[in-house]
Amino acid sequence: MLTRTRNGIAGRLDRGALSARCGVRVRLGLAALAVLALPGCGTLYLLQAAHGEMQVLDNRRPISEVIADPQTSPQLRGTLEEVVAARDFASRSLGEPDNRSYRTYSDIHRRFVVWNVVAAPEFSVEPKEWCFLIAGCVAYRGYFSEHAAVSFAAKLKADGYDVIVDDVPAYSTLGHFADPVLSTMIPYGTVELDAIIFHELAHQLLYVANDSSFNEAFATTVEEEGIKRWLHARGRDAELARFRRASDLDQQYIRLFRGYRERLQRLYASHLAVAQMRARKRAVFDELAADMRRIEARTGEPSPYGDWLAQGLNNADLASVATYYDCVPGFEQLLHRDGDDLIRFYGDVRKLAREKQAERDAAVCAAPPGQRPVTAREAERNRKAARSALSARPSRGSDRSAAAA
Repeated sequence: MLTRTRNGIAGRLDRGALSARCGVRVRLGLAALAVLALPGCGTLYLLQAAHGEMQVLDNRRPISEVIADPQTSPQLRGTLEEVVAARDFASRSLGEPDNRSYRTYSDIHRRFVVWNVVAAPEFSVEPKEWCFLIAGCVAYRGYFSEHAAVSFAAKLKADGYDVIVDDVPAYSTLGHFADPVLSTMIPYGTVELDAIIFHELAHQLLYVANDSSFNEAFATTVEEEGIKRWLHARGRDAELARFRRASDLDQQYIRLFRGYRERLQRLYASHLAVAQMRARKRAVFDELAADMRRIEARTGEPSPYGDWLAQGLNNADLASVATYYDCVPGFEQLLHRDGDDLIRFYGDVRKLAREKQAERDAAVCAAPPGQRPVTAREAERNRKAARSALSARPSRGSDRSAAAA
């Protein structure tokens, strides 16, 4: 299942104390299909994943039934009425699947549905991977128990990895099950909730195993275009303006993270002595934190990555960022070349999905104007780093997005 982590899924309450989209849009590894995972993932891990997914599915109720229930609060009823309209819009106007996904509601009685563990070596921004038969290789492990996630993260940390545990409010099973709207998605507001639905349904349209950067950038492009069209169609211009401002703020952090990721890649390739490497690594992350604080001061907006700052930045944070956004500009250009016709766009993306990895990267993951091209070696590193799941997020996210989101 792709999961959608929060990061600021990623800190703002009107667009997501959820910006799961950028790295907190980092995602899971098919809990719903965990029984099909490759050997070596652990029987207990598979059992908890399957059990957790079944609990979510068993709690589903048709949204129409929840809306009609006199015990439903007015706030929840209004939110679910919005979901019904947005879900119909997704199929009618965005060309997304018309199926049972996001037509039911599941109250799971906790703040988050899943906790993702992301790890990276001490001197690398490439994430550790786990592989699954259907979802392919992803750079996180998802747990339906926070205690289990924290315990697993502690073991990885003891082995020398940089580790983060991301809270995940939403995920997708790529259409293998009729995914419900979760109670954990409700607090983030209707715009972010609608965005999650558009994003996760895009994953049902197209999913390429072992290419999370392609999958998440495609779904993020559909999500952002979908929100713009949805809010415009509803005459909600003020909300659309806020959404665009939030997207612009996200991009400032994404550019910052990309630059620091490249700096760290060069540092880790320098073969310095361990003690010197550690000192320089810490100095780079201190500079990154200072630059993030400068963005906060300049914009007057709290960082959607405030939890990263509070916990202390590390390689695992940056390992997740590339997944959602590095290829988005290429997808946006393709959509514009298709005359902003989403159906033509989907057809062209499906053709790209049948190409080899290198051809896909060349088509939509080329360097933006003004940036140097990515070398073949860097592209391979980025592909590995992209096999993570936000936002991840995410909240960023994270995919922003376990299969999606």
